[in-house]
Amino acid sequence: MTLTPPRSLDDLGPDFDADDLPSNDTAATSLSEIVASRLSRRRVLAGGMAVAAGFLTTSLVDPSPAAAAPGSGGGGRGAKGGPLLGFTAVPPSTADDVTVAPGYRTTPLIPWGTAILGSFPAFAPGTPGEQRPDGSVVTTGNTAAQQAEQVGMNHDGITYFPLADGRRGNEHGLLVLNHEYTEEGYLHTGGFIKDHKPATAEAVRKSQNAHGVSVVEIRKGGDGQWAPVRSGRNRRITANTPMALSGPAAGHPLLRTQADPSGRASKGTINNCGNGETLWGTYLTCEENFNQYFRVEGTHTKENADLQKRYGVGGDSFGWAAHDPRFVVTPQDPNEPNRFGWIVEIDPFDPRSTPVKRTALGRLKHEDASMVISRGGRVVVYMGDDQVFEHAYKFVSADNWKSMRARGRSPLDEGTLFVAKFDDDGTGRWIALAHGQNGLTAANGFPDQATVLINARQAATFVGATPMDRPEWTAVDERTGTVYLTLTNNSGRKLVDDPTTPYDDRPNAANPRVNNRNGQVIRWDERGGDHTATAFDWDLFVLAGSGTGADGSTVDPANAFGSPDGLWVDPDGRAWIQTDGSQPIACNNQMLAADTATGGDRPEIRRFLVGVKECEVTGVATTPDRRTMFINLQHPGENGGSTWPRLDGLTVPRSATVVVTKDDGGVIGS
Repeated sequence: MTLTPPRSLDDLGPDFDADDLPSNDTAATSLSEIVASRLSRRRVLAGGMAVAAGFLTTSLVDPSPAAAAPGSGGGGRGAKGGPLLGFTAVPPSTADDVTVAPGYRTTPLIPWGTAILGSFPAFAPGTPGEQRPDGSVVTTGNTAAQQAEQVGMNHDGITYFPLADGRRGNEHGLLVLNHEYTEEGYLHTGGFIKDHKPATAEAVRKSQNAHGVSVVEIRKGGDGQWAPVRSGRNRRITANTPMALSGPAAGHPLLRTQADPSGRASKGTINNCGNGETLWGTYLTCEENFNQYFRVEGTHTKENADLQKRYGVGGDSFGWAAHDPRFVVTPQDPNEPNRFGWIVEIDPFDPRSTPVKRTALGRLKHEDASMVISRGGRVVVYMGDDQVFEHAYKFVSADNWKSMRARGRSPLDEGTLFVAKFDDDGTGRWIALAHGQNGLTAANGFPDQATVLINARQAATFVGATPMDRPEWTAVDERTGTVYLTLTNNSGRKLVDDPTTPYDDRPNAANPRVNNRNGQVIRWDERGGDHTATAFDWDLFVLAGSGTGADGSTVDPANAFGSPDGLWVDPDGRAWIQTDGSQPIACNNQMLAADTATGGDRPEIRRFLVGVKECEVTGVATTPDRRTMFINLQHPGENGGSTWPRLDGLTVPRSATVVVTKDDGGVIGS
């Protein structure tokens, strides 16, 4: 394929994230232009064009009196018959403290640097021997080896696994959480230094040890406070932990390196963003922006160069390549980046187990993985690829998951990967990314299934999948089966096709706004209620923004939000929406709850919690009784403006898990 360089940041607007430059190389038009005068939450069944205040809206028409939008209905009710959103919304906040709804309280837990293993070293910011920009040398702080015994940095996706049945399981469990990346200045010097890179091999190892996943046993004490337990179950998984590659791509030449000629023994996991859990009790961690850790050197074959470009490989943002040759991509050893971008399965109950990268789920910038069981006992995993103009996916196992496991086979190693096509009439279809189908043949550059999966992005755009506005977290409403997907933003969409770009950047029904700075939440119902179906019906649940009408948003101004990211639908039907990005009002990033059953054009949404300065609110888990919630605040003070959580007399900002409880002991959100 002919590749066109991505546009510059100047072309994409002031709110565009450098990590989200488009790399989609499709030349195909994914959807026809649509015209409309308003946006509704009913099915999109007709279209037209109208431009008002710089955004495109969609006219949605329902041709059948019996038809209903996915998940539609009256206002929701809680488990005991009360209103689904039983709390008072909090106002916007720009304070350097957590704000939560009245009747709730929050407590920080396991911040970066909490000792959980080995010698249990006390937290001390800084890396001995690291050089500051002024030339001075750091003399105190934790070593790389000590960081490997501590909770990592920049908490993200999170799951709670109870260690007992009944009440005891609500008070004792394993908290498993991701560590997406590192703030190198805080990590190595204890202070904010923009774009700092480690100056020594020791500092690089420490940065690598602050990545990955933490498994932490926690227990609720008699005083009602949660605390980590010194336990043999505790574990750190880092950028250097041995891993296995499994599934159709394992052993393929594109996964072989000089250090691993088998192509089956990977090393480490990085940029772990969202997460999921399986029906059989394991944890799924998702590798997202893996591309930025590598430095590319030399002249590569067209095949390798195209593959690197499609995933944006290069840049060496963390400076690892200077001290770790594994992150230098050369023509003689080009495949290390191909061993990242996978979903990794971890057994949290066995600290001796080897994490497994499941290649059947495709190589993407994985945001999260939501698993459900469908007809015939097959498992389905929904996934987003977090970059502008990328796609939404699902994986369907080949057989009943219990039967497969009984035969010693993983349900995540055999099955079909699909990509979504959202049509502008409110219907959609799943297109199989299977070798030999839909043009995915050797003649078109896909000689086998392994190549399809390693090149999942190219395969998806080749078959005509819909380019989306940064597909992020997925969530499934277990009551109705409706699937929700957050789309964070995309400032790159334009009203007319841009001939200088190789992808269709016009608005479409599923992504209806130009210069989309605030994002949206989309949802769909699989045809016939079957998650293995290849057809679905969709609508737009909410368009984020100020709620004033000038930006096309469908939110109430009092609870305005932008850049939806983290997402979870609880068993009562509350959709918990977390934000990561500039807000359309003066407010730190926040967490809101939406009533998924609310009728009308504006779903009922209330602001539940506001994070501290310069943080992202991300990841959500609860105890089985849902009376304790765990969320993460990532990168507080990423621009030097926070001192949270201010523990042990320290003012260096530290990512941490936040424990949320209700004063009356009730279900969170009720």
